[in-house]
Amino acid sequence: MPRRRSRALLCLPVLAVLAFLAVLGAACSPAAEPSAAQRAAARPGPSSEIVPAPAAASPSASSPVASAPIGSSDGTNETTTTTAPPLPDRVVSQPAWAPFATTGGITLLHPAALVERVGFHQANHDGARELEPLPTTVAPATLELRDRGTPARTAADIVVDPNTEIRSPVTGTVKRAGTYTLYCHYTDSYAVIDPAAHLGWEVKLLHVVGLRVRAGQPVVAGVTVIAAHAHRLPFESQVDELAAPLPAWPHVHVEVVDPSIKDRPNPGSGCS
Repeated sequence: MPRRRSRALLCLPVLAVLAFLAVLGAACSPAAEPSAAQRAAARPGPSSEIVPAPAAASPSASSPVASAPIGSSDGTNETTTTTAPPLPDRVVSQPAWAPFATTGGITLLHPAALVERVGFHQANHDGARELEPLPTTVAPATLELRDRGTPARTAADIVVDPNTEIRSPVTGTVKRAGTYTLYCHYTDSYAVIDPAAHLGWEVKLLHVVGLRVRAGQPVVAGVTVIAAHAHRLPFESQVDELAAPLPAWPHVHVEVVDPSIKDRPNPGSGCS
């Protein structure tokens, strides 16, 4: 019995040393790399956001629009609803055939009963005369230059109601009227008037549909119907950039030309 007890006592220090070494090894070993599942669970989900709704197709009252499902913080999909902002109203004037510009003694009247704006711009022809806006001009604006080598207000695009008739802006006699090819691709109608206030000059109207006049016919400003309505062109024009509600209204192009001035080719005219 005394010999067995002494052996047991000798083993106790050895066991204590082994236990200490096991604890020390665990503390010094590197931590285990977390699994992909653990990393995914710890990562926060995307925050909720409202997806902007598309603009309304027509200028009607605003209405709720459901957006596409988006991720939420709890990992589920949820559908948010936002309200599309109302489109701005179209501002239209009834100028009652009031004048919108003057040049060389010629006074030009608005060619339609309902007008949204008048955009002045560079004409193609070197003989085009610069137009002077008047206090009665409906929403006048001067458009950016087109690198045509002519003054900034040698032509005017009058934005009009698409269903209203187009009347003569001056009193005079029709020199010619018919169709031509616009920008080498599009069929368009026009009328050229010899103005009584400055014989020999030409008042040109472009972008009309349903001509009602012919060469040699006298016309009266604000009275004689030139065409059934304006031509809605199949492309965006420079003046359309000013349109608030869409679609943009069509426009009638008006310019006054001194044909005695020879026209020169310029970068802003001709076929591309």
